[in-house]
Amino acid sequence: MKFQHWTTFAAATALYLGLTAPVPAQTASAPAASLPAGTVAIINGVSIPQAQLDAAVQATRQPDTPQLRQALKAQLITRELFRQNAEKAGYGNKPEVQQVINATKVNAESQLYLKDNIHPDAVTDAQVKSRYDEIVASLGKDDYRPRIIAVADAMTAATVLGGLKAGKSFDVLARQYSITPDKANGGELPWVSFKAPAAEGKTSGLPLPVAQALTQLPVGGVTPEPVIVGNARVIVKLDAKRPTQVPKFDQVKDTIRQQLQALALEKASAQFTAGLLKNATIQQ
Repeated sequence: MKFQHWTTFAAATALYLGLTAPVPAQTASAPAASLPAGTVAIINGVSIPQAQLDAAVQATRQPDTPQLRQALKAQLITRELFRQNAEKAGYGNKPEVQQVINATKVNAESQLYLKDNIHPDAVTDAQVKSRYDEIVASLGKDDYRPRIIAVADAMTAATVLGGLKAGKSFDVLARQYSITPDKANGGELPWVSFKAPAAEGKTSGLPLPVAQALTQLPVGGVTPEPVIVGNARVIVKLDAKRPTQVPKFDQVKDTIRQQLQALALEKASAQFTAGLLKNATIQQ
């Protein structure tokens, strides 16, 4: 009996989360033809507007088909039934629900307040072109495609190097031992270019020791010893090398503009926050 109760509860939860839903039949008292314009269903006197179904369809990012709309409408109907019965049972007054309501309210009003009060400087065409020229000027004559395995200690680094000498593939060892997010890609990093000899702050975002190691490796080569980057030990492989590919301005101007706009928003947000902190009385 307990198992049956749990199965029923799990099925109901799945319905609420939109995982599946039965298609409610139209009742004789409220056939579809009698629905007001802009309404897709009425459940115990509560309307589900067409706009709500349209938003649900858009959120799925799936082709808009009658079958999808019918399934989503069924989910909205079921969810409304859950809501109505939860309200009748007094769940709206439970502390857990009030906590979520309050958190949602705080988040919504804070986001709207920030949107209305943070005004980043507009990014000009001249700034975009200037940034492009700056990037191009920082490039070297070669593009490098690095692959890395970063580990936390010398013993693990020795294990990785031993595995490489035994013929194990670099990407497999990266997935097994590396501590950086690129481990999922076998340690592969994007193409980078920088002037040689590599200098601090001018390595396209690579740590200087890694950039210096790249310039000394043949294609397919691996550093015989790990390079030290902060507290980590990094084994570097040069996957590929080619003459630097410089994209045309029109190909990258939109991306550069978006990056500059993000930086402008970050700067404006920091300035706005600093002002609020300056004028606030805070006890910790």
